[in-house]
Amino acid sequence: MTSERAVVVGASHAGAQLAGNLRRDGWAGEILLIGDEGKLPYHRPPLSKAYLAGKSGLDELLIRGSDFYTKQNIQLVDATVDSIDRSARRVCLDTGKTVDYTKLALCVGARARRLPTPGADLRGIHYLRTAADVESIREAAVPGRRVVIVGGGYIGLETAASLCSLGVEVTVLEATDRVLERVTAPEVSAFFTRIHRDQGVDIRTQALVEAFSGNDTVQEVVLAGGESLAADAVIVGVGVIPNTELASAAGLSVDNGIVIDDQARTSDHDIVAAGDCTSHVMARYGSRIRLESVPSAGEQAKIAAATICGKRSAIAALPWFWSDQYDLKLQIAGLNTGYDEVLLSGDPSRGREFSCFYFRDGELIAADCVNRPRDFMFTKRAITNRHPVDRAELLAVSTSV
Repeated sequence: MTSERAVVVGASHAGAQLAGNLRRDGWAGEILLIGDEGKLPYHRPPLSKAYLAGKSGLDELLIRGSDFYTKQNIQLVDATVDSIDRSARRVCLDTGKTVDYTKLALCVGARARRLPTPGADLRGIHYLRTAADVESIREAAVPGRRVVIVGGGYIGLETAASLCSLGVEVTVLEATDRVLERVTAPEVSAFFTRIHRDQGVDIRTQALVEAFSGNDTVQEVVLAGGESLAADAVIVGVGVIPNTELASAAGLSVDNGIVIDDQARTSDHDIVAAGDCTSHVMARYGSRIRLESVPSAGEQAKIAAATICGKRSAIAALPWFWSDQYDLKLQIAGLNTGYDEVLLSGDPSRGREFSCFYFRDGELIAADCVNRPRDFMFTKRAITNRHPVDRAELLAVSTSV
């Protein structure tokens, strides 16, 4: 081993991927992976799905077992990084210790957005971001209890599906005109609204929360129109905020995330960053974008590791995402920002499988595919390569043998 040391801050998916890839790419020095949850790095997407529903344990969510870190000589440190001294190439921990680095990687993720609503500090109001959050929610997920979910995005709907499977009475409150309004076409929103209502979920749109009330513990959710909903627990899912404070205090460039280039370098070329905490200019879309996506975090981590090891590679993969709700798997290829036309394959108003293709100026730019993996794979390739797509061919993909 050499005297060089790579310090990875954040035992996230990006952090674990980056640390492992450093060894694969030839880093011979020390590797420290610093996390503050006291757990091995684990996959977060299943938290609102299989883990909350009790279908999997935390051990099944681990990205790597403990043996991997031992064999790769990756030292796991349970601590919080309080500050970065760039001139000294040193990080200061909440334990009072300092750690010198040759190269530093920030994989600090994002945190749940908190509501400023009166009563939001009552017990029984939960946010879902970590395994500990889910364990607290599980205690309230008793059959027959009433849970109100604030936010009709993917996290809110995935959580609603999991709670339904546990026999909980669920109400979803969405402030806008429809669930998933910011990310899908109206036809997709209507589909998921139908599916959830068929499962007994009470979905309310244009529902603004004015306050939470109760004696120490939440008992009611008060809406702007004056209506009060009884609640044994509340789960808030209204988006996340990137953890940029550490980078900002160190003088790194921040713009809706830690600014990185296509090689995952920050404004300090001895510091890389990856995951939900970052933003970068995507040439495909011609703008700076911050993605909340495991595939994106994984790609950025691989690029960051290569950069640390002196190899040149660039962030270029098409963004893609997924969501599991009940027996449905939604797979999303590309970003539909600015779409001006949609094409449907299948009937989302009746069935349980369909695809929604998004076009801008006649070009296929994104697709939402529900229980149609063939459509997803076809469109992902086509959008990646900007391959002109015949619409009749597109509609025939799912029915082809």
